Amino acid sequence: MSAKVFIDGEAGTTGLQIRERLEGRRDIELVSIDPAKRKDAEARKLLLNSVDAVILCLPDEAAREAVGLIENDAVKVIDASTAYRVADGWTYGFAEMAKDQRAKIAASTRISNPGCYPTGFIGLVRPLIEAGLAPRGWQFFCNAVSGYSGGGKAMIAEFEDEAAPSYTRAPFRIYAMAQKHKHVPEMQVQAGLSRAPIFAPSVGRYYKGMIVEVPLALMALPKAPKLADVHGALADAYAGERFVRVASLEEAAAVKTLDPEGLNGTNELKLFVFGHDGEARLVALLDNLGKGASGAAVQNLNLALGLDEGAGL
Repeated sequence: MSAKVFIDGEAGTTGLQIRERLEGRRDIELVSIDPAKRKDAEARKLLLNSVDAVILCLPDEAAREAVGLIENDAVKVIDASTAYRVADGWTYGFAEMAKDQRAKIAASTRISNPGCYPTGFIGLVRPLIEAGLAPRGWQFFCNAVSGYSGGGKAMIAEFEDEAAPSYTRAPFRIYAMAQKHKHVPEMQVQAGLSRAPIFAPSVGRYYKGMIVEVPLALMALPKAPKLADVHGALADAYAGERFVRVASLEEAAAVKTLDPEGLNGTNELKLFVFGHDGEARLVALLDNLGKGASGAAVQNLNLALGLDEGAGL
């Protein structure tokens, strides 16, 4: 018998991608609300409580409102907003970040889907903390560039709609200069840090794809780890993983440049360790709408419903 799944916010960027990944599956039955009743609270409440799983692709406040309407304890909720990523009672949906994370996701009815930037940052940093190569109070820095789809409809219009007041022809721009980006608390908490990282995000004139970088002065760390130690911690953390791969030091040494669109259309996260024994440049490559959003949501849905983790991916 197929599981009934409702994507609340299916017309948005992430919702459309999730729907595309789920359509045609025999183990999933997608249900939708009548467009005429989309703003009818009672109709939404009835649907939210009648399915096996709900994926929320809504702004934070709307996501909180939707969760408040769910009274059926059996309904699995996967929230793609930032509303619950550090909230008590919610399981963080990054299956590969800890050895027991899959089991936690499978047992949970409240799952917060990770942000795109945090997926890369946590993927690179958490294994170093767990291996004792960097202290929890270390001041980490993170530089990143994303395709403009990561900013939702407003940013997409900024780069695509010439009639929009915000339209720009800029090939690249930085943003969130006040150092108050909404992903920072998630990056700190889920990476296991006692100090918030300094985060420098940027956006390029391309639709999707992402590079997240963490420069690291190895010789300044208390244990002064070697490049091989850092690589070893990452390789051990993700050994045997299906969707997270760590490039060998030999492969990384042969890389001359990285294309942020290199993993588009996949649910993969690929990690690189560049540099030498004094300095490292840790890099994560992913699709911000794949492993950074819709792909992760489908992966979490599969785990929550006891289905093949890789189905639709």
